[in-house]
Amino acid sequence: MDETSHPVGALLKDWRQRRRLSQLALASDADVSQRHLSFVETGRSAPSRSMVLRLAERLDIPLRERNALLLAAGYAPSYRQSSLEAADSGAIRTQIQSILDGHSPNPALAVDRYWTLIASNRVLAALLGDADPALAVPPVNVLRLTLGPGAIADRIANYREWRAHILHRLARDVERSADPALGNLLTELRGYAPPPGARPYRANAGAEARALAVPLELAMPRGVLRLISTTTVFGTATDVTLSEIVLECFYPIDEAGAAILNDLAAGP
Repeated sequence: MDETSHPVGALLKDWRQRRRLSQLALASDADVSQRHLSFVETGRSAPSRSMVLRLAERLDIPLRERNALLLAAGYAPSYRQSSLEAADSGAIRTQIQSILDGHSPNPALAVDRYWTLIASNRVLAALLGDADPALAVPPVNVLRLTLGPGAIADRIANYREWRAHILHRLARDVERSADPALGNLLTELRGYAPPPGARPYRANAGAEARALAVPLELAMPRGVLRLISTTTVFGTATDVTLSEIVLECFYPIDEAGAAILNDLAAGP
């Protein structure tokens, strides 16, 4: 039996190497013999459905890619992929919007795997209101909307630090998912030039008292709004689409920022 008979073996090997694990380490963690794992990776042995899922679990492979592994091994996918536009997803969308609205007066948004905007609250829309309208035509990519040409990049006071943070985060997403579309997005963002007048990168920004996390510093009419963020995922998701949704909630790091956000939430 040659290697091309079971492409799942090559895929599993690639994932193992991405996770920087030896065959012995993975075999021990998955409770299989190293010899059998070697046979699976070289195509000399066909893994059972349960073994594919067990190895995928130990390798922390995203649900979308687990389905791809199952298909490569000749099995049907295990995880459904719903559409957020489908009628049976209405409750999920309602819950997401409820979380975002409940975060007001602070900005919050939900994005999918590719940083496409799914939902946001009113405060976030007010913060992004001066971006090029063309960037706000669905599907809206949040990273292009903040870092790209015509975006709000001119108002990001710490553009270079924020860009470095976003690129590092996106690079981790690429490494974890092995998704070429994310890789292309990363390449695109790396090609964006800083806006004119962007201050130099401050390597010692972490030494500042407020820099427990990398803040997003936005120039506003009333001063600089400094925000930190938290991310939330659906930890028990068994649906591909739901597993890829990330909720990002921002918080002001000082009283001046809180006042700005309260005014935005109050509206005109």
